Amino acid sequence: MSVLFCCCRGGVGTSEDPNERQPLLHPNLTESDKPESARKARPATRVSRSGQLVQKRVGVNVLDQRFSDVADTFNQQHESYNVLKERITSLLCTFDCNHDSRLSLNECMRKIKKEYEDSYRVTMVIKGYDFSLSVVPLKSASEVEEYLPPRLRLAQEELRSISHCAKAISAAGTKLQELIDWLLNMGEQMVEQVREVATTHQERCRLEENLAENIQEVRRARELSLGYRQQAGEVQNEAAQIAGLT
Repeated sequence: MSVLFCCCRGGVGTSEDPNERQPLLHPNLTESDKPESARKARPATRVSRSGQLVQKRVGVNVLDQRFSDVADTFNQQHESYNVLKERITSLLCTFDCNHDSRLSLNECMRKIKKEYEDSYRVTMVIKGYDFSLSVVPLKSASEVEEYLPPRLRLAQEELRSISHCAKAISAAGTKLQELIDWLLNMGEQMVEQVREVATTHQERCRLEENLAENIQEVRRARELSLGYRQQAGEVQNEAAQIAGLT
């Protein structure tokens, strides 16, 4: 469904909330990259396809709340994805595994099992949507060290965090998809609601521009979210395959 927006630029005396001038998806900005006034054209290339999602006010309470819900949910998912990558990268580095663009656990699990095969039975365990590293001593309790070796204990902690993040990403993705679908299905109804609350021509142009940018960035957030969910799903599937082989 196409959505028509008023193309108004160059208004005089327009008062804007500074938060409204922030792009929805933004990186860490340098001084030269700080957002310009809403009265100036913003090239699409200035908007990052990664980073935090920040809403712009459109003046309609129900829409502002929905955009806020999308931002909150996406930001939680984005943070979980960043932690997922960090923890997997840490695990790969700890056990000197190959590290490429894939978030793969297979090689590390083989190395962990090999390194401790004389002292511990190391396996991947699945419980519902959670997975973890099970470590069972092969020697009698009196012969086993009181504490696990640091690297093995770290592997358990990293995998616990990876599991938690993968599950959080999937859960947030489901909620986010519902929120985004609701907004995009509104179509021109959103434009009409924004026009009704505007008291001046300048305000109408500003709010319509905010709405247009919100919708554009919500679409980009949806694309990023789908990628996050796919990566998380691959990690969960790989963990299940590893568990089936151990």
